Amino acid sequence: MIRVALYSCDHTLQTLLSGALGPEFQFVHMATEEGFKRLLSTTGCDALVLDIGEMDDNSTPRVEFAKRMIVSRIDTIIMADDSLRSTATELVRLGAFGYSRRPPSIRDLKMMLLRAHDQSALKKVPQPSPLFRDEANSCDMLIGSSTRMRNVYDLVRRVTNINASVLITGESGTGKELIASAIHNLGNRSGRPFVAVSCGAIPETLIEAELFGHDKGAFTGTVGARVGLMEQAGDGTLFLDEIGELSQATQVKLLRVLQQREFSRLGSNRLIPLRARIVFATHQDLSDMVAQGRFRQDLFYRINVMHIEAPSLQDRPEDIPVLAQHFLAKYSETYEKPMQGFQPEALSLLQSHAWPGNVRELENVVQRAIILSSGSMIEQEDLPEVLREEGVVSIDTFLPPDSFEGQLRDYKVKLALAAVRENNGNKTLAARSLRISRAYLHRLIRQDDPVLAGNEEYRSLESA
Repeated sequence: MIRVALYSCDHTLQTLLSGALGPEFQFVHMATEEGFKRLLSTTGCDALVLDIGEMDDNSTPRVEFAKRMIVSRIDTIIMADDSLRSTATELVRLGAFGYSRRPPSIRDLKMMLLRAHDQSALKKVPQPSPLFRDEANSCDMLIGSSTRMRNVYDLVRRVTNINASVLITGESGTGKELIASAIHNLGNRSGRPFVAVSCGAIPETLIEAELFGHDKGAFTGTVGARVGLMEQAGDGTLFLDEIGELSQATQVKLLRVLQQREFSRLGSNRLIPLRARIVFATHQDLSDMVAQGRFRQDLFYRINVMHIEAPSLQDRPEDIPVLAQHFLAKYSETYEKPMQGFQPEALSLLQSHAWPGNVRELENVVQRAIILSSGSMIEQEDLPEVLREEGVVSIDTFLPPDSFEGQLRDYKVKLALAAVRENNGNKTLAARSLRISRAYLHRLIRQDDPVLAGNEEYRSLESA
């Protein structure tokens, strides 16, 4: 039985849901925040349903309560009227498991609760012995010892031997395919095929033939039969990157395959069992795409049983030195050019850069530096000009204020102050909004600079 804690001011909602969803669900209802908190502290639940109702004078406290509950370890489903749809979507972005309209679609809500229950069961799987190292000599291994990466390691360990759908999200260049490869290599499917494909790299007219295969004469231009990627993966793993690029028609067919665990080649009626595990990835916000009608909600819940977020490099700057050294060793051997390491000034520039291209950009920068280097150590001069410009103290107080450089300095400072103010004093969010590193933001608005020493606005932001 799936136990669901329901928070709602509507006392008839529990009766409605209990009768419609069936005996496999047990609802426990509370109409007050304090009562709901006591319920959670004394009773184990598989999922939470928070009904924030409709837009009225009392909706703000309910929304704030929902934000506080999202940080709990229990998967939370937000139920809201259409007038609060944008608010509910934002709560999903903040970490809620899903959003259900009010009155709810019983079918969709049941699917969400089943997925939440499956994910809750995954979280209870005992953690095996450590399998990852903080450093690695193979680029197929994940590298880093930051808290964000250790969270990734923990989730990977938990899903390696469980045949559940995994959705990996993150910006381009964060290593989503490496995470998928780790799930495959560390589990009971290692040694079997690992087939990776980017859905965005295949034309829409060919994607179904690539995934499912086709028989001879299935469509114009086919010479013979073709084995699709799902067959090629066999008992291994099929990694579908950029899943958000699939058309609506292909989404429908993929959903059916995932539900039935079988498929057929184009031009054939013979059903083929799906034996491979499928891992999905995207750099897009699928929950936002669902709200816009660009991605099917039922497919989203089908693939999002377990969610792993690949952190951006800006969110784990402490991993930059070990990543840079890893790429240095790798490409020193490739280019047959022995390198010992990085000069402190060069390493400082690497750590202060925003890295919009993430790990992939860092890899390219290290490659270029090795090629340009004339010695055994990477110097500042070996790094791209954009990194060196960021490293220059751009708020040099000796610059004449009416000079071009002085005006540019003042403009950068104003941009930095405005970003910090707009983000309520949160410098991490301010740096991210400007696409610069937090360290560079601090250099722009550092408190010991005479230009800012008497700036009351800056002092108020520093004390925030």
